[in-house]
Amino acid sequence: MFLKKCKAPFVLFFLQDWNRTWYTNNPDFTQCFQNTVLVWLPCLYLWMCAPIYLIYLRSHDHGYICMSHLNKAKTAVGLLLWIICWSDVFYSFWERSHGSSVPSPVHLVSPTFLGLTMLLATLVIQYERMKGVQSSGVMLIFWLLALLCATVTFRSKILQALDQLSSVCAWRYTTFYTYYALLLVALFLSCLTDQPPLFSQAVKDLNPCPEPGASFLSKISFWWISRMMVMGYKRPLEEKDLWSLNPEDCSQRVVPQLVCRWNTECQKVKRSGAQCTAENDYCKKTYRDVKHPHKAKEPSLFWALCLTFGPYFFISCLYKIIQDILMFVGPEILRLLIRFINDSSAPSWQGFFYTALLFISTCVQSLILQRYFHVCFVSGMRLRTAIIGAVYRKALVISSAARRTSTVGEIVNLMSVDAQRFMDLITYINMIWSAPLQVVLALYFLWQNLGPSVLAGVAVMVLMVPVNAVIAMKTKTYQVAQMKSKDNRIKLMNEMLNGIKVLKLYAWELAFKDKVSEIRESELRVLKKAAYLAAVSTFTWVCAPFLVALSTFTVYVLIDEHNVLDAQKAFVSLALFNILRFPLNMLPMVISSMVQASVSLKRLRVFLSHEELQEDSVEHKAVASCESSFLLLLSFTIALSISLCVHRLNVSIPEGSLVAIVGHVGSGKSSLLSALLGEMDKLEGSVAVKGLVAYVPQQAWIQNSTLKDNIMFGQERREAWYQHVVEACALQPDLEILPAGDETEIGEKGVNLSGGQKQRVSLARAVYCDRAVYLLDDPLSAVDAHVGKHIFDQVIGKHGLLKDKTRVLVTHGLSYLPQADLILVMVEGEITEMGSYQQLMDTEGAFAEFLRTYTAVEHTDNDGETHCTSHATMIFYLSRGNFNIQQINVVITTRRGYDCSAENDFVCSMNIKASFRPSNVSSVSKLSQTGKENMVLNKRAKNPEVGKLTEADKASTGKVKLSVFWAYLKAIGVLLSCISLLLFLTHHLVSLYSNYWLSLWTDDPVVNGTQPYRQMRLGVYGALGLSQGVAIFGYSIAMSIGGILASRSLHQSMLYDVLRSPMSFFERTPSGNLVNRFAKEIDTIDSVIPSIIKMFMGSMFNVLGACVVILIATPLVAIIIPFLGLLYFFVQRFYVASSRQLKRLESVSRSPIYTHFNETLLGTSVIRAFGEQQRFIRESDLRVDNNQKAYYPSIVANRWLAVRLEFVGNIIVSFAALFAVIARERLSPGIMGLAISYALQLTASLTWLVRMSSDVETNIVAVERVKEYRDTEKEAEWKHKPSSLPAGWPTEGCIDIRGFSLRYRHDLDPAIRNITIRINGGEKVGIVGRTGAGKSSLTLGLFRIIEAAEGHILIDGVDIAQLGLHDLRSRITIIPQDPVLFSGSLRMNLDPFDSYSDEDIWRALEYSHLKNFVSALPNKLSHECSEGGENLSVGQRQLLCLARALLRKTKVLVLDEATAAVDMETDNLIQSTIRSQFEDCTVLTIAHRLNTIMDYTRVLVLDKGETTEFDSPSNLIAQRGAFYKMVKDAGLV
Repeated sequence: MFLKKCKAPFVLFFLQDWNRTWYTNNPDFTQCFQNTVLVWLPCLYLWMCAPIYLIYLRSHDHGYICMSHLNKAKTAVGLLLWIICWSDVFYSFWERSHGSSVPSPVHLVSPTFLGLTMLLATLVIQYERMKGVQSSGVMLIFWLLALLCATVTFRSKILQALDQLSSVCAWRYTTFYTYYALLLVALFLSCLTDQPPLFSQAVKDLNPCPEPGASFLSKISFWWISRMMVMGYKRPLEEKDLWSLNPEDCSQRVVPQLVCRWNTECQKVKRSGAQCTAENDYCKKTYRDVKHPHKAKEPSLFWALCLTFGPYFFISCLYKIIQDILMFVGPEILRLLIRFINDSSAPSWQGFFYTALLFISTCVQSLILQRYFHVCFVSGMRLRTAIIGAVYRKALVISSAARRTSTVGEIVNLMSVDAQRFMDLITYINMIWSAPLQVVLALYFLWQNLGPSVLAGVAVMVLMVPVNAVIAMKTKTYQVAQMKSKDNRIKLMNEMLNGIKVLKLYAWELAFKDKVSEIRESELRVLKKAAYLAAVSTFTWVCAPFLVALSTFTVYVLIDEHNVLDAQKAFVSLALFNILRFPLNMLPMVISSMVQASVSLKRLRVFLSHEELQEDSVEHKAVASCESSFLLLLSFTIALSISLCVHRLNVSIPEGSLVAIVGHVGSGKSSLLSALLGEMDKLEGSVAVKGLVAYVPQQAWIQNSTLKDNIMFGQERREAWYQHVVEACALQPDLEILPAGDETEIGEKGVNLSGGQKQRVSLARAVYCDRAVYLLDDPLSAVDAHVGKHIFDQVIGKHGLLKDKTRVLVTHGLSYLPQADLILVMVEGEITEMGSYQQLMDTEGAFAEFLRTYTAVEHTDNDGETHCTSHATMIFYLSRGNFNIQQINVVITTRRGYDCSAENDFVCSMNIKASFRPSNVSSVSKLSQTGKENMVLNKRAKNPEVGKLTEADKASTGKVKLSVFWAYLKAIGVLLSCISLLLFLTHHLVSLYSNYWLSLWTDDPVVNGTQPYRQMRLGVYGALGLSQGVAIFGYSIAMSIGGILASRSLHQSMLYDVLRSPMSFFERTPSGNLVNRFAKEIDTIDSVIPSIIKMFMGSMFNVLGACVVILIATPLVAIIIPFLGLLYFFVQRFYVASSRQLKRLESVSRSPIYTHFNETLLGTSVIRAFGEQQRFIRESDLRVDNNQKAYYPSIVANRWLAVRLEFVGNIIVSFAALFAVIARERLSPGIMGLAISYALQLTASLTWLVRMSSDVETNIVAVERVKEYRDTEKEAEWKHKPSSLPAGWPTEGCIDIRGFSLRYRHDLDPAIRNITIRINGGEKVGIVGRTGAGKSSLTLGLFRIIEAAEGHILIDGVDIAQLGLHDLRSRITIIPQDPVLFSGSLRMNLDPFDSYSDEDIWRALEYSHLKNFVSALPNKLSHECSEGGENLSVGQRQLLCLARALLRKTKVLVLDEATAAVDMETDNLIQSTIRSQFEDCTVLTIAHRLNTIMDYTRVLVLDKGETTEFDSPSNLIAQRGAFYKMVKDAGLV
């Protein structure tokens, strides 16, 4: 009804009164429009948003904000606006009752509606405060919309007052201006941010992220990161400058969500699986011929991911829709601008209006696009966090059988490569629906512009889709092949780095370098094919839009000669074709990425679905009475082995007793302990363990942390107990030697500890934890006899620290058996005998027979203690078959019950600098009995810095040096670089000219309704397009080949540099850092850098071309381009300084994640045994969060840059349009269309240029990091040319050591001091001494692993310091302590250079007692060894090392504690072979079991690096010196 009072209904009015609104030099809206539409628009917006917004706030409570001055002001302004609206309503009523003319109903309805809206706005402000919203986007948009609508009315009222003063209503004018002023205040207040909510994270955090507390404007423009950008510009950013992660991005929030959803999916499948099984049984009974009624359903990881991250990611879809629609506003405004220029009668304000509209729409588009990208990247980041966390948690509970299906490398790849693929895909996944939408919209507008001719272009596009699809699929095939080669290369590199000492000792570096190079060449061949394919892809990418344009224009001008190609049609179409280019090219890439991600999804699903350890396999409960008999059926089977028979055994282990388990190698002793830990698959029966368990594995697991942290293992520090433990485990002398005592850092896998030290640290860890049950898997095998005795007495025995605990000890040492309460004798997985020592001797079984036959006379020392000789060999003459644990019943009861020690959070040391290397030694002399003063830890002051060993990956700082770019150019080849540049320049010049040619064509005069030269114009336009394609194809090929040449060169030089590095380099550089170089950095050089350089060059020429065209068309732009250029350059440098450093910090913080994961995988059984899973999960989460702390600011910095650069680009576009409007009389439509269409591309090109220039800098860092090892310290030359050595050197094996000293580092004391001895050819010399005596150091000096500080070593009269390292190391042989094998055939492990015949190898295997074993293998010498030789026992690996020595058969042989880790039988085999086969050779043995050297020619006794005794064993015993004491301790005299 009230609309009737307006002069016309407002919808019709707007159409009727165009003369007042549009076709005039002074446009304005009617009063009716102002009082209805402009008032209602903001009101409708708020009423529509409010319900959704309030529901959102209710579910997202951030805390409560106390009433602040800002909030009071906002509320007051809202209430004042409400009062003003109501005063207008009351005035209308007053006017109606007193006035002569009745006001229209609109004066009542609009203020009422507006008043109610203001009240709603005030209530929303208060509700936001109660829910912890510091700054509201919804309210800011409302106030902005209200102000914009009011501004139109404001102008109109001023014009009305100037023109018709008499019609002005003073009251309404006053209230409106007050209302307008209050709107300004409200808008200003809504731009400010409120204080943080009570108890928020930001208050507690020392360095909180400013994002949650930032205002809405700050968030959409990413202004809140500016503080970090300024800091990064002033000085290189450091780790301490990084903000904490937002709570919703932290691992502890993100990972449990995914794990919970995934578990729900798994439960669903299990339930449906149980149902299906029942149905299947029914079907089988009913229908005999139906074999598989239901296929086993897999749990859906994809659905779990969607449920976890979908809701947040959905926001990005909304942003994308808005952005896609806004994208077409540009061409539409271009069409209107060209029409405006052609129409000289159009009022000039319309041109300025179009320009303003263009600027606003491009700015809004920029903000929305960057917001879209931000949501995508944050989703990707959370997804990566969740995947890494889920994989880590799964790795801690996976069963041993499932664990064997994946190598460590493959599991690490799930975290790194597969998680990264998801992260990359999620940024572009929306293109799946967005690309078709963009194509449909573009075709709609093109149809409007050119009619049916556009179908020709569509046909070309349709033809291009299969071409792109084929290329994408082919690329995927190549990528799979490349990934396979890469996996093999990294696996080999990993093994080489783990076994680098062996490579150096055997002089095998070149053989393995060739193996790596061979894999690398196959990888590069695939890369080259992929590069050619990429060139074809680039060719189609550049030609597709051009061919579409050419075919459309050709059809358009040829189907009807009256079809004139004018500027409007040509350039609007070109702008639309440019929009089309992106979705058409992105779609195949996205599909290809989705295919890759689906492969990753499957790999992750398979891993996360792996079988887990049975939680109920071990019952942790109190056993009613340990005296009563339990009949417990317990059957464990190891994966790959089969139970042969069932034995029902009842083993009840009384509280606080010591149980010894003995048996042959492979009889299942360790497997029994694994069963007690719940590490095996239980078939039937039960195990009950009362109390918490501590476990010492056979191969000690040592963390890369300080010695103290390794012992404490996350427990709280108890000083007195700690000292007791260190003392009892014979670690005190080691602490005296280590540079920083117990603060000394231990390298990866205990690289700087000997085998004995590692085992003692492992034992100390278990003892310190103070648990009820101790499972000890042969902890005394790696220590000397006298140290073993000390540890047994002080720790395990009846008077040791664990005397009240239940101890299950696996051992080969017979001397400890009489003290055991119960002995279990195991043969082939069965317990054949059981009882106390005396009971077993009385039963006259195999055990008693063995002892009587092989045990020598007991010796009694002065203290009256009885010892059994420990050198008897435990051999059971029983049949040997498959090793597995059969039916064993075990109940372990303890007095203590559950005694949980307090856990405290603990973080491994990661920032690591200096290097040290104590002696690699494994014996400790008997502790001094003189008094307690020697036992106090760290009596002498130690500097913890000295104890640092490994060097964390350091982030470089500052600009990337030009020398790095030059190194890359040289690696490509200068000529090839110049050719590439020339071809690229040609392509862009031709591209510019073809578009200029089009503008000339559109300006051709129309004669009789047609353009006369159109066929010539069309022909030249087509030829120019074709030559563009040829140039870009040539450039792509040249660039790709150059990239591959650079990859080959840089990889080879890094491989050579690393292999030439000395051992000290590998000890202080974590293998994770080196693997990261060979994996991530080389991958960057292979794939990323060439494509980034290509895109950088492309965007740079695009920007230059656009600027040139704009300057030609509108020379006035020359005024602003220099200023904007400077602004652009400043923003770019400002950004790159921070971005580069953030990228470096992110790269550096990535390695610790994988290093920690690697470490965890190796020690899962220990972590589970001690129940420390949660602490390790926390540590992993912390490392991931540390990495994301650097990654998150880097993605925000990208958005910060894009917003600012797009703003610069938008200004250039607007000025180009503005100057075109100003100079419309002098400008041809063709040139103007060309300029604006180029300007529209300029924004994207500018942003892309800075992104690419930054990416070039951040990724070229890979070259910098690869070249880094060129300048590190190197070993001496491998070979001297020409070689002066005689052919058969050494012929005698005579070793002459003269005044020899060596030190591990120039600032450390000498490890060997002034040794002068002569060893004649053929002599057998044993080397003995306590920990730190310098035994291993002497052998390292002999092989020149460490160079002499003083003196000389001569072999057969030749000074070894004058020889090439390979000349020396290949002529003498060592059997090292740790038997290292590499994945590959047995033959390769024995003879990597293929120097020996098969007969030689078989002979060596025969002498090393492996011939029968290898003959029984299906592939014999071609039998594949797994990673680290895991599919062979430790003993077999040690025998293979003996076979290597037998093959080389050099005159000098060194045994570096070669039998430390094997049982006595294997030890005897090795010793007998050495005596027979190396009879005429010089043999140096670092003795571990003294009985092995009692028949040697002479024995060298070392102490503190000096010679104390050197004579025959019999003479030394007669002298009753240091050697006599050792022999006595070992029970040999």
